[in-house]
Amino acid sequence: MSLSSVVQDQTRIISVAAERIDAAIAIQFKDDMRAETAEGPGRVVLDLTQVEFIDSSGLGAIVASMKQLGDGQRLELAGLSPNVQKVFRLTRMDSIFTLFPTLDKAMEKQSA
Repeated sequence: MSLSSVVQDQTRIISVAAERIDAAIAIQFKDDMRAETAEGPGRVVLDLTQVEFIDSSGLGAIVASMKQLGDGQRLELAGLSPNVQKVFRLTRMDSIFTLFPTLDKAMEKQSA
């Protein structure tokens, strides 16, 4: 599992290069997210395009990543596969996070 990060139009885009976010990588994911979001713009978009599976540990890691953001930072999610989107819907996390069908759609919405 690896994360890559770029700042574009005052948004930090963090892409997950893994097919799964599960118990095996949840702790590393949280640590990597903390490092990627320690500084930078207030808007953070997590690109989950490559992720096909997420379990409760992975979901918890994403929620923990949101909670560890600094003041004025917010986490939005993009590119959820149908399976991943289903997990967010079933756990009602789709009401906590702003979800976008694609990274392009997320980047079209530049909010202040």
